[in-house]
Amino acid sequence: MKPTTESSIHLVTPIPGPVSRELQRRREACVPRGVASTLPIFVRRAHGATIEDVDGNRLLDFAGGIGCQNAGHCAPEVTAAIREQTEQFVHTCFMVTPYEGYVQLAEELNRRTPGDFPKKTFLVSSGAEAVENSVKIARHFTRRQAVIAFEDAFHGRTQLALSLTGKSRPYKSGFGPFAAEIYRMPYAYCYRCPYNLTHPACEVKCAQEMESIFKRHIEAEAVAAVIFEPVLGEGGFVVPPPDWFQAITSLCREHGILVIADEIQTGFCRTGPLFACEKFGVEPDLILSAKSIAGGLPLAAVTGRAEIMDSPGPGGLGGTFGGNPVACRAAIEILKAVDSLHLSECSERIGRLFESATRSWPVRFSLIGDIRGVGAMRAIELVRDRITKEPAETETKDILAACHSRGLLVISAGTFGNVIRLLVPLTATDGQIAEGLEVLEQALIELHKT
Repeated sequence: MKPTTESSIHLVTPIPGPVSRELQRRREACVPRGVASTLPIFVRRAHGATIEDVDGNRLLDFAGGIGCQNAGHCAPEVTAAIREQTEQFVHTCFMVTPYEGYVQLAEELNRRTPGDFPKKTFLVSSGAEAVENSVKIARHFTRRQAVIAFEDAFHGRTQLALSLTGKSRPYKSGFGPFAAEIYRMPYAYCYRCPYNLTHPACEVKCAQEMESIFKRHIEAEAVAAVIFEPVLGEGGFVVPPPDWFQAITSLCREHGILVIADEIQTGFCRTGPLFACEKFGVEPDLILSAKSIAGGLPLAAVTGRAEIMDSPGPGGLGGTFGGNPVACRAAIEILKAVDSLHLSECSERIGRLFESATRSWPVRFSLIGDIRGVGAMRAIELVRDRITKEPAETETKDILAACHSRGLLVISAGTFGNVIRLLVPLTATDGQIAEGLEVLEQALIELHKT
């Protein structure tokens, strides 16, 4: 697949360049090593689907701030709204002196999230904070304590969110003890089925494992909620079959267990519709949004059934910076952009371009074990052997490094670090998608020659 327009990538120095290398040296002296450094290029400016670094290199961005830039870097309407709000006021604390932006955004999220029932929205500052508050709310409403989460899940790095997260290294290693009353079951990772079965003949056995948990680990009457990502994010962009969702939600309804959908990475049209739950016919009791909600500003939301959200009393929910007025204004403009820029259609278009470009890759590159995804949420899982499915983590790092050196910013995912994920801004042009996938293809060709 060849680029059809003028190149978005423009390199004037090796990657990283000399100025970035000097800044990286300073970073290493003052920032803890626990803060990861995927690609040590320091950013001067970003627009749309491109990033310009401090050395004057222009890179094509297929990472999007780990899914925070679905509407593109520095969308003009968003930056204009941010400027206007900062000239009026930056912070008051909504719990002390409220403002219309918070209310307007809550109204919009209540209207747009799946489910034809009364809803309310609570705003916080990060995805992990949304996760923690959703569990608080579920426990308060049900008067139950246990929560079921899934293997390979990622829900954040604060203590309760980390307890729900299903990957040990590097996220959990050395950070215990973890929160109590968290139970885990397999996700519908069909490519790596823990039962060595094949869908649909398996009859979604992984979902039926919940009944085993009720018998062996915790009675259903003690479970407050089940939390899942409609498509695994950090876990490798794994897409469950639709009947998995039906089985999980049916068991939850049968036992009075709340359904929490973590749409922090899947939301805001990444999979096509505004929320991935719409694609799978799921109406969660609580839905979590963050990342692309405010164009890169720190904001997150818990939206849910009104009677559930109203369970905690006054003061039971809050946070000094939650629903910051500047972030709220940005989020309102993002929701307008969803409509005006037709981001759902853009997501589906990118998905089709990806499918067309990669259709021949499994035949050409034995390293590819699985290509999957929905909408613009796409991934390639690399393995050393297609029979054993041994993860190709080192090879994945080599391919990413080759992409980076050619001016394509792309990142990995997966429990085994062997998945290349696509998080390009949905405003990227056809030519930019083609250019980025051409770089990735050349990296695969280069590795296969060695």
